[in-house]
Amino acid sequence: MFATLSDRLTSTFKNLRSKGRLSEADIDATVREIRRALLDADVAVPVVRTFTGKVRERALSVEVSGALNPAQQVVKIVNDELVSVLGGEQRPLVFAKNPPTVILLAGLQGAGKTTLAGKLALHLREKGHTPLLVAADLQRPNAVTQLQVVGERAGVPVFAPHPGAQESAEGAVVVPGSADPVAVARDGLAAAHTRQHDVLIVDTAGRLGVDAEMMQQAADIRDAVQPDEILFVIDAMIGQDAVVTAQAFADGVGFTGVVLSKLDGDARGGAALSVASVTGRPIMFASTGEKLTDFEPFYPDRMASRILDMGDVLSLIEQAEKAFDADQADAMAGKLASGEDFTLEDFLTQMQGLKQMGSMKKMLGMLPGMGQMREAIDNFDEREVDRIEAIVRSMTPAERQTPKIINGSRRARIARGSGTTATDVNQLLERFTAAQKMMRQMARSGGMPGMPGMGALPGMGGKKSRGRSAPQKKAARAGKSGNPAKRAQQEREAAMRAAGQGPAAPAGSAFGLGAPPPAEVDPAALELPPGMEKFLGR
Repeated sequence: MFATLSDRLTSTFKNLRSKGRLSEADIDATVREIRRALLDADVAVPVVRTFTGKVRERALSVEVSGALNPAQQVVKIVNDELVSVLGGEQRPLVFAKNPPTVILLAGLQGAGKTTLAGKLALHLREKGHTPLLVAADLQRPNAVTQLQVVGERAGVPVFAPHPGAQESAEGAVVVPGSADPVAVARDGLAAAHTRQHDVLIVDTAGRLGVDAEMMQQAADIRDAVQPDEILFVIDAMIGQDAVVTAQAFADGVGFTGVVLSKLDGDARGGAALSVASVTGRPIMFASTGEKLTDFEPFYPDRMASRILDMGDVLSLIEQAEKAFDADQADAMAGKLASGEDFTLEDFLTQMQGLKQMGSMKKMLGMLPGMGQMREAIDNFDEREVDRIEAIVRSMTPAERQTPKIINGSRRARIARGSGTTATDVNQLLERFTAAQKMMRQMARSGGMPGMPGMGALPGMGGKKSRGRSAPQKKAARAGKSGNPAKRAQQEREAAMRAAGQGPAAPAGSAFGLGAPPPAEVDPAALELPPGMEKFLGR
């Protein structure tokens, strides 16, 4: 969603890196580009004005002028202000001291409240809670049925005593006269007490626009169940109108937090940057896809890092911890430590773990600096993992254990069985061979290749040293030449000296080695200057 904004900001900061010192004109030009990028992203004008004012004030201060790298300091300032605009820090749900904790969902029709109710319920169930969904949206046709389906997929019970609005044979919407969403919500709270559910999630009706009737109904439900949290669900794709709608809900009903839905869309995303700042309520959760698992807490600092193309490694690690089994990881580590080879079965297990983490495009986008490869990421085929799985499963157990036995006829058979081509099979085997080499080196070095003290990846060792061979090194340690001819001459001379036939070293040679002993000298024969005789010891 923030791709355009991210590209604009990254391009702006790239122009600063070539400057060793920033002048006031440079800072003004940078702030001007940031203002244009935010306005193009549909951020509310008051938010843009406040944001750019703070960035300019801090950029002109001693904080930047005294920095070793002014450009990086400006990026840090923009990151800090983005985090502030997005809410400062992540706020978790506040649970009641005496269960059940009541969570009321409110918002416009089409914002995705019903689906988000199931996502939130699944998220809480995975955290060890026992949520109960209440179908209090009796105005929208089939809303109750939809919530029941979503609840069944999430493994969460749904309290739905009333079928809600139905479509007649003529296509008209018929709302039964007995439909009372306030009574349904009140009865749902009583059912949560009876069935000992610790969380109650109430799905309310939405409207196509803000009106008094909708506000009054939401206020009546609020008064009936006394919620601990009121979450305003807002479509992140509606732009500037999100701010107006959020302010109307804040004044009419009040809410404690915001949930952004459809954050995986291709809209400009200004709503996400505006709501928290305008309403003063934190963004607590974000819906990032159509699956029930595409739901995550909203971290302002991580979102700011994504916008500035600095990645979101922490979220990537959390997803990996959920997807990969710790026991399987320990078993793989033990297998490598014992010297066993990495097989295609292990390769398939790793690929399936990546698949469980979710969209590969989304994961790649969390890596730092991947904004420069956005086109390649967008063109990435998510079905590649499925093709790899089909190819491996078309192999026999012996072929998976020993890929070297796969010859031409076996490749053709595997390609037919997996619905691919022999080229696809060859490419997979090449990638597997590279992965196998890396795993072998990890096993030998006892850690990740390329890390200090842990070996290096193939191709990462730099230029090969043109050192001497083992015999040459051994000869050098013995004081011999590495040249075979010269070394032979040295060995012959050493043998002659050992037999007493070697040539004496000439006088004046280094240290006088091999020179004849000096002759006896009579001191009386020496012609000395007058007065020097006393030094001869006479």
